[in-house]
Amino acid sequence: MTATQEPSALQFDCETGNYHTFCPISCVAWLYQKIEDSFFLVIGTKTCGYFLQNAMGVMIFAEPRYAMAELEEGDISAQLKDYEELTRLCLQIKRDRNPSVIVFIGTCTTEIIKMDLEGLAPKLESEIGIPIVTARANGLDYAFTQGEDTVLASMVHKCPEKVKHEDEKEERNAIQKLLTFGRKKEEIKQEESEYKDHPPLVLFGSVPDPIVTNLTLELKKQGVKIDGWLPAKRFTELPVIEEGYYVAGVNPFLSRTATTLMRRRKCKLIGAPFPIGPDGTRAWIEKICSVLGVQPQGLEEREAKIWESLEDYLQLVRGKSVFFMGDNLLEISLARFLIRCGMTCDEIGIPYMDKRYQAAELALLEKTCNDMGVPIPKIIEKPDNYNQIQRIYELKPDLVITGMAHANPLEARGINTKWSVEFTFAQIHGFTNARDILELATRPLRRNNNLKELGWDKLVKESAKV
Repeated sequence: MTATQEPSALQFDCETGNYHTFCPISCVAWLYQKIEDSFFLVIGTKTCGYFLQNAMGVMIFAEPRYAMAELEEGDISAQLKDYEELTRLCLQIKRDRNPSVIVFIGTCTTEIIKMDLEGLAPKLESEIGIPIVTARANGLDYAFTQGEDTVLASMVHKCPEKVKHEDEKEERNAIQKLLTFGRKKEEIKQEESEYKDHPPLVLFGSVPDPIVTNLTLELKKQGVKIDGWLPAKRFTELPVIEEGYYVAGVNPFLSRTATTLMRRRKCKLIGAPFPIGPDGTRAWIEKICSVLGVQPQGLEEREAKIWESLEDYLQLVRGKSVFFMGDNLLEISLARFLIRCGMTCDEIGIPYMDKRYQAAELALLEKTCNDMGVPIPKIIEKPDNYNQIQRIYELKPDLVITGMAHANPLEARGINTKWSVEFTFAQIHGFTNARDILELATRPLRRNNNLKELGWDKLVKESAKV
């Protein structure tokens, strides 16, 4: 695309209406590890069981806290009683594991046969004495990472609305307990005085504990105190969420959770770019500070130092082009970061686009393209994979970030690819993890450079032709 053809604003399109992604029940893989006192019961057919077994089979020796409730022909034809069978399974889970919460994951089958999990859950709760969260994570309605979104949206309803005493509220704040563990009360009081006076803030999004600590400390440097994370490490430590609380997301695929917090709990959403890459992290912190009335300090220098430390990777990507086929809803944030690194991007495919929730991220993408002097990519929602492959052949990008299904066929045709699912499970949030994003993105490029040094690149091209 030449300079005269550069679009002056973001362009959106929608192609097939299909989700070419993993099934959203895969959210169990990271949520059961995050919420340590939970148990996930996936209610579906043998196909769902095979998928979970293959997707998470490597963890079989760790005794994971999830199970399949398989629907047989009798269940599907409504000849058996759902309530009795679910009661039996829940009592068995209580006896064997005694979790603090059981999460029912509805699948395509429960959706098609209209199984009333939401209606069964309250009665089951009172009978077995364990809270039950019901989430629809079926592939008919949701893309890969949106499984987490439906679970967290359902979990919002279980968050306590009020606490009787301030001491009890402090006890529930798991992240503050982690930061003050083993320290003297005098030191803690001194540290508390360093926080600015601002309204309560709750962050939402399931990320590994090191990222939770990292982002909490980054905000702490600005005098911003986090009153809780959703989800917490334990269900019993879910944050108190009252009307008027401020909330901010850390992942781009949590629009339903954001909507639930605003509509059901009357929270105020901080519409910020997401803390992915040094640029996104700085913008995220600055927006939170500005909304809470806190003057941010030293962020420009902090970001500059991170970019300086990434120079060895930036040399590999400058002037290169990237193409996103669409898989995990992280595409906008990753594209914005890679463009800031010096790449160009012709197209961003994304399974689902919520323009309200991602408004700040879209604005930062547009600003980044203008600042870097590169064309603004076209955003394709629910892209048609066949059409995308034709466009890839025409554009010849240096790197295609795609789902696992298309990686090998594209590689066989001499096109560099990277699995998008790797970015889902890698630690990519915050200032310090920007290097990990580039480590993943540049791996195919570094492999090619190594092949050239060894003189094997011609052999690879010849084999691709065959």
